[in-house]
Parts: sequence; structure tokens; C-alpha cells
Amino acid sequence: MLLVKNRRARYDYQIQKTWTAGVVLTGHEVKSLRLKQASLEGAYVKIIGLEAWLINARINPYRYANLENYDPKKTRKLLLTKKEIYQLIEADQKTQTIVPLEILLINNRIKIKIGAGRGKRQFEKRRKIKERDLKRQMYKKFKQKHLKL
Repeated sequence: MLLVKNRRARYDYQIQKTWTAGVVLTGHEVKSLRLKQASLEGAYVKIIGLEAWLINARINPYRYANLENYDPKKTRKLLLTKKEIYQLIEADQKTQTIVPLEILLINNRIKIKIGAGRGKRQFEKRRKIKERDLKRQMYKKFKQKHLKL
């Protein structure tokens, strides 16, 4: 079940490969995520040593939790196999950016789908928008033509 989606990631980056990782969370963070109280805006994944870390992802505090000194944008550890971490390191060395794409609930466990890709240039983004608008216009004309019959 999809909890949170990073819409800017697929717009700003051309994602080549994706992985699904677990996340180390506290109990109130899980409850908050189940209520979809999070944002992946500006978040990214960084490899430090042989560990992957989710940086700058915002998980708002759970409303009924008694929290003091809680930082919603704290760094969280991602749970990946060694093979996956080595693949991430290889992607990082190829100057690809590793970004979180979505937060999912799979078998009552919170997972994060991360992807590695290169940043799109401005003209690529404009071309994509233009193609989408042309498709929409063609669909409208097709629909109008066939509904008149």
C-alpha cells in the first residue's frame, strides 16, 4: 500500500534502477507514517561506510505521542543487503543520484523504494511536458469525434 510518494523525483531524475529497503523507525514514527504524515520533498540517500542513510525525509510527530526534542528531519538508517549496498555504491560512483521514490506498507512493514538515476536537463523536462499536452489534446479530439456519432 502506497503511503507517501515523491512526485518530484521522477520529474527531476531519469531513474534507471530501483531497490526496496527497510527503515529503522521508532513506534510513533510508524504510527505517523500509517496516517500518511510524511514528506520526501528534498530527501536523498547517502552511503556512509557500508551503510545507507535516508537524509532530509520529514516524518511529522505522531499527534498523541508525548515527544520532547523530536527532530522530524533526522537521518534514518536504511536496511539493505550487502549486495544492494555495493550496487548503490557503484551507482554513486557513476555520478548517479540516489533518491527515495515512495514509502510503502508491505506485510505490515514500512519500506522505502529508492532509485538511482541521473538528473534531467531543462530541455528534457520541457519536451516531456509538451508530449504530455499533445497526447491530452489528441485524446480530446478523438473523444469528441467519436462521441458525436
